[in-house]
Amino acid sequence: MSRTALRICPLCEATCGLTLTIEGTRVTGARGDRDDVFSKGFICPKGAAFGAVDGDPDRLRTPLLREHGTLREATWEEAFDAVAAGLRPVVERYGPDAVGVVLGNPNVHTMAGGLYPPVLLGALRTRSLFTASTVDQMPKHVSSGLLFGDAYAIPVPDLDHTDHLLLIGANPLESNGSLCTAPDFPGRLKALKARGGRLTVVDPRRTRTAKLADRHLAIRPGTDALLLAAMAHTLFAEDLVDLGHLAPHVQGLDELRDALGDFTPEAVAPACDLDAGVVRALARDLAAAPTAAVYARIGSCTVPHGTLASWLVDVLNILTGNLDRPGGALFPQAATDRTPRPAGPGRGFALGRWHSRVSKHPEAKGELPLAALAEEIDTPTDEGTPVRALIAVAANPVLSAPDGDRLDKALASLDFMVSVDPYLNETSRHAHVVLPPPPPSQSPHHDFAFNALAVRNQVRYTRPAVPLEPGRMAESEILARLVLAATDWGLPCSSEAGNSGMHGADPAAVDAMVIDQTLGKAVQDPHSPVHGRDPRDLAAQLTGDDGAERRLDLMLRLGPYGDGFGARPDGLSLARLLDHPHGIDLGPLRPRLPQPLKTRSGKVELLPEPIAGDLPRLRRALHERPAGLLLVGRRHLRSNNSWMHNVPALTGGSNRCTVHIHPEDAARLGVRDGADVRVKGAGGEVTVPAEVTDGVRPGVVSVPHGWGHDRPGTRLGHAATDPGVNVNQLLDGSLLDPLSGNAVLNGVPVELTALP
Repeated sequence: MSRTALRICPLCEATCGLTLTIEGTRVTGARGDRDDVFSKGFICPKGAAFGAVDGDPDRLRTPLLREHGTLREATWEEAFDAVAAGLRPVVERYGPDAVGVVLGNPNVHTMAGGLYPPVLLGALRTRSLFTASTVDQMPKHVSSGLLFGDAYAIPVPDLDHTDHLLLIGANPLESNGSLCTAPDFPGRLKALKARGGRLTVVDPRRTRTAKLADRHLAIRPGTDALLLAAMAHTLFAEDLVDLGHLAPHVQGLDELRDALGDFTPEAVAPACDLDAGVVRALARDLAAAPTAAVYARIGSCTVPHGTLASWLVDVLNILTGNLDRPGGALFPQAATDRTPRPAGPGRGFALGRWHSRVSKHPEAKGELPLAALAEEIDTPTDEGTPVRALIAVAANPVLSAPDGDRLDKALASLDFMVSVDPYLNETSRHAHVVLPPPPPSQSPHHDFAFNALAVRNQVRYTRPAVPLEPGRMAESEILARLVLAATDWGLPCSSEAGNSGMHGADPAAVDAMVIDQTLGKAVQDPHSPVHGRDPRDLAAQLTGDDGAERRLDLMLRLGPYGDGFGARPDGLSLARLLDHPHGIDLGPLRPRLPQPLKTRSGKVELLPEPIAGDLPRLRRALHERPAGLLLVGRRHLRSNNSWMHNVPALTGGSNRCTVHIHPEDAARLGVRDGADVRVKGAGGEVTVPAEVTDGVRPGVVSVPHGWGHDRPGTRLGHAATDPGVNVNQLLDGSLLDPLSGNAVLNGVPVELTALP
């Protein structure tokens, strides 16, 4: 007999509510939850394929342990014994920085991925942290940190109320949105137009989003920062700057005007391949709109001036008075955010507190560039110790980082590697131990990261829809045990310890420690709702079936909407949230300044020193005209990075690995539609079928990322039947945005040759 259960979809950033149909323990169907307070029944092809993703037969079900060069199935106790035996000697001999940690994109799509990696990093005390952020959104974190003092204070466009939306390098009709959590992004854009609003898209490709726009500008890839700088220059030159309510909270306006003096529309037009009059019109339209928001994403982040482009997006929102006002760009307030503190100066945001060992890349937000991971493993230097061991959690950098061939070889040289991953993929195949988490139907879900980026304040939580399969281990327990095994907590494992006490401590001790530390600080904080109370009494009041739920309860109760452990009887708690299975609506985004500001001045700092120091590099770009073809990426609605190509329902059709090339370029190079071509870059070359289309502008070619499933030793049966090519192999990893360490993946020169 079938039944239904609710689940928040973890397959992209939209976080839609699902209603699952379950027969026995198998998910047989998924539809949108019409009563979900946020998504209201919307669903995309990925959500509809939830059952196929969940039941993929290639998902690992037991740990794998390497013996004599071969991976075999192992017990959980054997696996964690091997982790302790492999990692601890590396730390003891070489120090904590010899253990690298790589966190992949799926970490922000699971509850455990949000709770436990920070604990692991704190216990390891390693500075060798690499994440997917530096092949994606790190420029936005850095620009927000410099402007607002907090790398996580990212304004999002108020999609449901704005009159004018300028999208740059974003294709939310395919991506469902990114750094802007918005179920039914397409419907919200159509609603914008229906109420008389205006949509402008700047993108070198005529994407599905661009086709919906009132105006599409096919800019030359990599020049977004120049365009935005010229728009800001126009606002100053034509006396269109109007800070409005922001005036008391902003400093550096005159200095910003002077710094942008060289970026006239006439100066940037040739580099952007846009008319100067069009650039002026964009600025004037932005200033004239009753409300407006500028939103830019991965196309503007993964370029040589990604941080400057991200900074200028918010500069334009500020100069037009549209930051922190309804219809503009506002700061969300998630239910699990920390207790709001009174406005005032903070610690600010610093870059380069340490540097990578080989190329001396500065850290950003505690991370080193993922593009530098290979050299940190395989390059000896007189300073420091190479990375000798690696912990990879839901990460596949062989496909997501530049020059996967080099990283592939480097991973094979490690003394030890442990991978937490449901698949044996291009990266986890190198691990000495693979720890597989259960499928999403068997896991709880709360979105810590995405609720802090949502276009409407709300909170939702779903418990596992299906009981944990015998022999599996919950992801929260896997990561808690990984903390215990990898660090010097507890005692060495003994056979008598048993599965409930590996390495001297129960995994629940990890959650208990976090709860004790959090409550210990909260009761000493005069701004906390529990100031002066007994932390032991507070801990005893927490509810939940396990440590992860108790921690969620703690965060909800101490958060901005929380009950404060009884101080606010109508506030949030886990118990109240469980009483609302479709979620609790917390209202539209509201103005919050100056409370989110954590700069040393307590104000928005319009021209931070690192930004000012990088502007000369942008000025030099005014005179750069790259020859030949420029490479850009693309994505498909039925795909998400490298981890969905093993599901038949999400591949085929238009979701194929091809190179898009404009008919003019195809004719000039003798390329036929469907024929194989060779694409060559600084990091290597790939052979890929051509798809001739006017969906890209002349001079631009586009290859999707996340493909290249043809390496031996993987267990991705369906993906291997149509492996595609790894577009990041065209990159050698040397091109980075210097402020953020983000890899340059777009606007890269390549050569394309027709094959006989």
